[in-house]
Amino acid sequence: MSMSFLSYFISGMSLGSIYAIIALGYTMVYGIARMLNFAHGDIIMVGGFAIFTLVSSLGVSPLIGVLAAVAVCTVLGITIERVAYRPLRGASSLAVLITAIGVSYLLQNLALLIFGSNARQFTSVVNVPNLKLAGGQLQISGETIVTIVVCIVIMVALTTFINKTKIGQAMLAVSEDRGAATLMGINVDRTIAITFAIGSALAAIAGALLCSTYPSLTPYTGSMPGIKAFVAAVFGGIGSIPGALIGGLLLGVIENLSKAYISSQLSDAIVFSVLIVVLFVRPTGILGKKITEKV
Repeated sequence: MSMSFLSYFISGMSLGSIYAIIALGYTMVYGIARMLNFAHGDIIMVGGFAIFTLVSSLGVSPLIGVLAAVAVCTVLGITIERVAYRPLRGASSLAVLITAIGVSYLLQNLALLIFGSNARQFTSVVNVPNLKLAGGQLQISGETIVTIVVCIVIMVALTTFINKTKIGQAMLAVSEDRGAATLMGINVDRTIAITFAIGSALAAIAGALLCSTYPSLTPYTGSMPGIKAFVAAVFGGIGSIPGALIGGLLLGVIENLSKAYISSQLSDAIVFSVLIVVLFVRPTGILGKKITEKV
């Protein structure tokens, strides 16, 4: 295996880890609230600008900047759920989808008004030295190492949280049968709000890692990663947490290897083509389950 291939593969794993963290937000909200939050990608952008403002403009330490961005995005996620989505709880999925797109454009345009359209140079929040292997022939950036480690830690923590805590069990109950969960005394609205809070906090972490790896920040920064993370969630089986991890990693590796060996212009088209092929072969995604509609 050549060193260049290994380098592209590891970079793909890093990019895939970012997609996986973003995809978790999509997959949790869909699994529990049965809705697609297309404003999720823009929450990443808000997290990026929160860190940029605090770290680059105000000189706050990177760790405090990331924690503050997590707090800002968590509050934003809860607010969006309360104001935009909760009144539509009994509405059609089309109405919810249109609202989500509206929220996405609102966040983008607010960022344009506040920060303008010029790209900002983002200062990396990762302070880990590059790792040199094979006598310096293979160099892995500190951002890549931190991104992969953070993704694994989040995945383990989230799985433990859902399987071992009372709130996690409530989330599982709501995702299984909302009506039965209500009869069991579970507060469905509160459970969905917590799900949005967790997804939005993860979006802030993904924003920090994304902007540290690709240090350019605009009001549209979260759009394409958001769409690709949604593809990753569908790829792995939307509603499945391990599926989000597998889908994200596969997508990142396919995209990076396509850029390196086929064409950087065609890499996005290749990613979406692979999704189409996977859905032809397995419509529920890699780890998705068939849902039986109750009549």
